[in-house]
Amino acid sequence: MVKQTAGRDSLGDFAPKFAELNDDVLFGEVWSREDKLSLKMRSILTVTALVSKGLIDSSFQYHAMTAKKNGVTKTEMAEILTHLAFYVGWPNAWSAFRVVKEVYADDTTVENHGGMFGIGEANTAYAKYFIGNSYLKPLTNPNETVFVANVTFEPGCRNNWHVHHATSGGGQLLLCVDGEGWYQEEGKEPQSLKAGDIVAIPAGVKHWHGAKANSWFSHLAVECPGENTSNEWFEPVDDEHYPKEN
Repeated sequence: MVKQTAGRDSLGDFAPKFAELNDDVLFGEVWSREDKLSLKMRSILTVTALVSKGLIDSSFQYHAMTAKKNGVTKTEMAEILTHLAFYVGWPNAWSAFRVVKEVYADDTTVENHGGMFGIGEANTAYAKYFIGNSYLKPLTNPNETVFVANVTFEPGCRNNWHVHHATSGGGQLLLCVDGEGWYQEEGKEPQSLKAGDIVAIPAGVKHWHGAKANSWFSHLAVECPGENTSNEWFEPVDDEHYPKEN
């Protein structure tokens, strides 16, 4: 449940009922209905509403900060405001950019990435199979039937070509949650990925995946159950074969 005290802090003495409705109903009930809309989506809708009305004030700054906390990346925020500019007015979007640039000023730090699941720890155990730095946050126990982990790649980071083996079943699902990246199967062109995309990788298919050159990238890696499963790693994706276009 979302906890808010801003109403009581600012208006508790002057307008106690308004403060109560702000803290307990708007944030305590409406914002807490995550089974209907995620906090990230509610942040996007709120930012859109405020920019549409030209309300680029302290409340917009607060909601821009909340949007960042709720998983809206710098790239996504820039695209949201660019899109809005054509519908709600260039000056509104321009003013909003001045605020969000400050909100996302420290976005180069590692902790600001990983999307809603968080970045986790440096992926040192598999570092020899990656070009660049990656991070791993397990979301289920490795001993459970289905292992799920959030994998985050720094810009330009990618893993080596590899194959998920299994005598039956097996393979992997990639559920993209943040930023932009690449996926490529042997003999095919690279596939551009963004948040919301899903890649099904059958067992036995040689492939690689990772971030685009100018973007962080996170996906959930879902290990599909199978018999006699194992991973086999091959050559790295060198600069000559890494996609140059975004």
